[in-house]
Parts: sequence; C-alpha cells; structure tokens
Amino acid sequence: MADGFDAVVVGSGPNGLVAAVTMAEAGRRVLLLEAAGAFGGGLRTEELTLPGFRHDVCATVLPLARASPAFRRITGELGVTWAHPRVQAAHPLDKRPAVLVHRSAEETALGLGRDAAAWRATVGATARGGDPLVDTLLAPLSVPRAPLRAARFGALAVLPATVLARTAFRTAPARAALAGMAAHSMLDLRAPITGGYGLMLAALAHHVGWPVVRGGSQRLADALVGRLRELGGEAVTGHRVRDLGEVPRARTILLDLTPRQVLAVAGDRLPPGYRRRLGRFRYGPGVFKLDWALSGPVPWTDPAVGEAATVHLGGDLEEIAHGEAEVARGRHPERPYVLLVQPCVADPSRAPDGRHVLWAYCHVPNGSAVDMTEAVEAQIERFAPGFRDLVLARRAMDTTALEARNANLVGGDIGGGSGDLGQFVGRPVHSPHPWATPVPGLYICSASTPPGPGVHGMGGWQAARLALRREARAAAPE
Repeated sequence: MADGFDAVVVGSGPNGLVAAVTMAEAGRRVLLLEAAGAFGGGLRTEELTLPGFRHDVCATVLPLARASPAFRRITGELGVTWAHPRVQAAHPLDKRPAVLVHRSAEETALGLGRDAAAWRATVGATARGGDPLVDTLLAPLSVPRAPLRAARFGALAVLPATVLARTAFRTAPARAALAGMAAHSMLDLRAPITGGYGLMLAALAHHVGWPVVRGGSQRLADALVGRLRELGGEAVTGHRVRDLGEVPRARTILLDLTPRQVLAVAGDRLPPGYRRRLGRFRYGPGVFKLDWALSGPVPWTDPAVGEAATVHLGGDLEEIAHGEAEVARGRHPERPYVLLVQPCVADPSRAPDGRHVLWAYCHVPNGSAVDMTEAVEAQIERFAPGFRDLVLARRAMDTTALEARNANLVGGDIGGGSGDLGQFVGRPVHSPHPWATPVPGLYICSASTPPGPGVHGMGGWQAARLALRREARAAAPE
C-alpha cells in the first residue's frame, strides 16, 4: 500500500469505525485495516448454524448506539433500519409472572406493584435525564453536560447492585430486574458501581429502547464503512497488522486494540514506563456463547417473555449475585446468569419463515475451556420447558474460540478489560487523555479506553477528536 494517508485506523470494531469516519469527516484521508475477512468486530453477522439462519456473532441489541453522542454526530444517512421489540427486556421468575421492562417507564412501574414508585424514582429519574445525562456518563473525563443530574445519578450508581437493589426496592421482582441489568457489567454484584451499570442500562430501555438492526448487526458496520468510502477513505479486510512498521506512514495512527495487542504491535516504540503500565491492565471474565437455529419460538412459561428481544435468566437477586460472585472467584456456577437474545421477536428476517435464531451466553472465568452448554440450556428449560425439542442446530463457542475470531476478546472478555471501579475511567492507564500514548500521533481507541464496553463508538470518537485537536495545535502559527 502506498503512503499518503493522513490517518490509519487498525481494527474495525465499532470504535475503530467511528474513529475512521470522524477523521474522514474532518477532511483527512483515512485507511482502515481489518485482520478478519469482514468489517465490524463485535458487529459481525454470519450463518453460524444452518443456511438462512443469520446470527450476530457478538452484539445484537444496541441501545448505546441509539443513545451515543458519537453516533448522533456522524453526518450523512447511514441507511440502517432499527427494529424494536414490543417488550425491551424480560426477566422470568419461578412460579410468578416475569418482570417486563417496557419503553414506557410508567408501564414498567405499574407492573412492579409496591415498587412502582421506587422504579420511577430511580430508573425513571435516570431515563428523564435524557441525552444530556447520557452524554455526561459516556464521556466521564469531559466537562459534564448535566452536572446536577450526574451527581444525583452518581449517588446511587456508586453503590453495589446488591446494596442498591435491597435499599431501593422492597419486592423480589424489582430486585431481580435490577440484578439482571447490573450483571451485564460482568462484575461481582457486591462490588462498587455495579448499581450504576444496572440503572443506566434499564434507563436506556425507557430513553431510546433496546432495538436491533434489521438484517443483522453487520448492517451497521457495513453502513459505517460505506460512509467512510463516501468520504474518500479506504477500507481493507484480511490485513493483520503485527508491527507498526507494516502500517503506511501517517500523521495519526489509531489502534482499535486492547493493551495486549498494542504492546505486541508497538513494542519498543513505547517508553518502558508506559509499557509497564499497559502490562498491568486487567481483563475481566470471559463468556461461553451458544447460538441455536430453532424450529419455532421459545416456549416460555410466561408467554409475555416471547415479546422481548432480550431476556435475563437467573432467578432472583440472590441467585444472580451468587453466580457472578462465583465467576469472580474463578469458578463455574451451577446455575449461571444467562443473557439470552431472541432477535426474530423484533426482526423476523433473521431466519426462514416460522423459524427462529437464538443466542445466549453465560459468564465464565477468563480463559475458561469448560463446556457450559448443559448449564445454559438447563436455565432456559427452567423457564421454557420443551425448549430443547425445538433445536435444529447449535453452535458453541468457548473463550478460546471467541478470541480466535476476534483477538480483542482476550480470554473471552467481551468488555475490553475489567470494568471495575479502578478501571472505570483509568483504562488503559490513569491519564487526563487515556486515548493518547506517549508516542506522538499514536492513539488507542478501543473499548479498553473510556467509557469502556458497548456499541457506542465513544472510544473511537474521543481518540479521533483528541488527535484532530492536537493536529490543529501543531499546525497553528507560533
């Protein structure tokens, strides 16, 4: 490849794609390099089981993409169609109706009985913070757009999910619903800030919904690549960068890579002290993922669960907290918390007529090689007896298989590193500008930078904007 690029982006996950488009919209000539055979990273869609069944390899339900200031600021028409389920999320319970999280906070609250007012005062209040609060929380190192709302949110968000659930809610269903949301953090729910993860995700269901991209998440990745090319950028798949010396000369290089890969490709170009700091970066638990092709919809005991694209399986607060604590200790729980997604509820185009695709994962210790198929399917059967009778084909991926597909999923960690309090903003290192490395023009823009995991593109957007500001300062006359 010839030189002449202003910026090179390595890695085409959501952050890399947003970084590339942001640089191109600023008039830079951009080259995007992707090691895999398709763009997208966590936004990949493939026929993993049977022909005609389209499965998202990683991310499916994308509320953060709808809420993110990074996506809102991309100009041009991406042409992506969003599909919303009737119920945003469901949490089945033993011998009682499931908790249903609707777009409406009021409708959700009314289903919680004695905890209706508490849901309005916590999750509902967070949702009412709107875009200003979302922008503040997704840019934790910037000047807050909503300082008072952020302070009110922070007073609750700093709490462990177990403490917040027991303090805010009196009933088991409401407590379970918050636990199911908080467990997305992949942390011990007794740890600080896990309450904040739960509050924020639940609030997004009311603020923007929990939609899927019609046709598969790959469509969003392809749309961003299309926008980059419209702007004159170039995008190449099947090009693995093993050393920065293989990258064409450019004023700015942005790496959508986790610290382990950054150390591998940058090597001795990084100062020793910074290399040591990156080497101390901590990865979180991994996931064990299953994809199924089904002959029909999941036979939930509570039929209302069939109207939700996202389902949290794990029973009450105590069971979910115990399972996540076991994973944090390096163990495999007998009854794991299971995050399940049934995309055809919102987008029937994912499967042949009358058929369904389904995926689910549970958390496991980082690097685990244990087959959790039986444990995951037992949790589904618990709330949907007869589920196994519908399985036409299944595909299991342990942590090794996931990392083989995407090197950023170190040990199966889909979050780009532990999201605990120490690494919430101090990722990959503690710095006012953690996207910048000590090497001029070299930036990190992955989920290993603030604000962390999720399809929001903020790591890429922040890194690109920082690079543009520094270029402008360097070009300014003395």
